[in-house]
Amino acid sequence: MDLVDLRLSGLKLIKPRSFEDERGFFLESYRQPLYAKAGIPDFVQDNLSFSKKNVIRALHFQQGAGQVPGQAKLVQVLRGKIFDVAVDLRPSSLTFGQWEAVALDDLLRWQLFIPAGFAHGFCVLSEDALVQYKVSSLYDPNTERSIRWNDPDLNIAWPTKLPILSKRDQNSPFLREILCDDSIIFS
Repeated sequence: MDLVDLRLSGLKLIKPRSFEDERGFFLESYRQPLYAKAGIPDFVQDNLSFSKKNVIRALHFQQGAGQVPGQAKLVQVLRGKIFDVAVDLRPSSLTFGQWEAVALDDLLRWQLFIPAGFAHGFCVLSEDALVQYKVSSLYDPNTERSIRWNDPDLNIAWPTKLPILSKRDQNSPFLREILCDDSIIFS
């Protein structure tokens, strides 16, 4: 596997080795000791998401009291293609409030590692997409938060003019509103 450190500290593009022949392909999508050696934590939950073209699932994170947004993710596309986005929410980071995006698809089979301290979202570029992601802490609806997909301060260049959004993603607060919310603590 090849690891590429991206512009935002901690984000890693992982290129697993794929063995292909006339039958198809084989790849190891996760080997804990190898990932741990690269500084990637253990995962406790797998999630699977199916979405149609132009769906934006945007800027979600888990927040625990007194913790930086607390869920690392390992994202991989099993079918289709997505524009995958991570937003740095670590207050001590020089890139706080900045975003980075990569295209992930089922042809290259690359993965994106997003450490704790980031919000995550994606836009489906293909007719549909099946996305699998591992997370480092269990989902907790009481600590689930989101940032508005079209936050003007973030200015994310989403690759669709006709986004399909959940009501929650349409009405999430802007980052500046979250920063003013005393119930959400970034340490």
